Amino acid sequence: MARSTQGRADQVVHVAARLVATRPAGDYQYMTFAAPGLPESARPGQFVTMSVGGPLGMQTATASQLLRRSFSLHAVSPAADRSEEDILDVVVAAHGPGTAWITGLAVGDYVDLVGPLGRPFPLPRERVSCVLVGGGYGSAPLFWLAATLRERGCRVELILGAATKDRLFGTDKAERYADTVTFVTDDGSRGRRGWVSDVLPEVLKRSDASVVYACGPMPMLESVTRLAGEFGAVAQIAVEESMACGVGVCMTCVMPVRGNDGVTRMLRSCVEGPIFRGDRLRWDAYHEGWGAVPADAHGAPSATPGAGGH
Repeated sequence: MARSTQGRADQVVHVAARLVATRPAGDYQYMTFAAPGLPESARPGQFVTMSVGGPLGMQTATASQLLRRSFSLHAVSPAADRSEEDILDVVVAAHGPGTAWITGLAVGDYVDLVGPLGRPFPLPRERVSCVLVGGGYGSAPLFWLAATLRERGCRVELILGAATKDRLFGTDKAERYADTVTFVTDDGSRGRRGWVSDVLPEVLKRSDASVVYACGPMPMLESVTRLAGEFGAVAQIAVEESMACGVGVCMTCVMPVRGNDGVTRMLRSCVEGPIFRGDRLRWDAYHEGWGAVPADAHGAPSATPGAGGH
């Protein structure tokens, strides 16, 4: 079993974060910000949002930069005293104009930042064996989680997968965070050739893991959930849904999740997530990574014309 470590809503801060360091990390950008008041209340699995197009707001934003961007927390370092600063690290992939603007920031620039947001990874109550699976830069939040699990006496096995070696993240430090590390790439340029689902069964078998933590593309998370169940482990997954607001207002990141009562509800990834039990997601509602509202979900439109949802 796992224990929730969700923080209180009043611990969320809105700050002008200053970029103090930035460097390439394969196909990604590793960025460190000074963010007063944020790191102390943050937990592994939570995220922050940043505005784009202007130093402290949306004044200069183009049409493609109106929405905030969400990033998992890779690491935090609360200030030990007044002579130090609260520091956080994120990993950014420049997919479009907004993330390109962020990765183009120079040391000393400021960005409007809100966090920590979302629910963190639940932690085991006992010392158990855990497998952590990261796809691409989805592995970013798993390093902090791995360190936290090992501090609690858990054994950690880490699987890092990506299309190519340049799209893996954390290869230079993975062995410092886990008891064993397995690399896998689609083209075989680093580690085993194939997908994480090809190597996960053997890792689960040898580790006798109780929990599998994963972050990456939805098809990968579905495979991880299925395999974890076959080996009697619980999958705790961090979903990568687009989060336009990050605070539960816009409803753009809803996902079909089955509750303890068996009823499927459309839950917000940014508030009720981004961490979910994998076996609670309605994977049957997903096709090629895109989800739909199941017909039996609470509040779903009725198939009968003129009838209301239930």
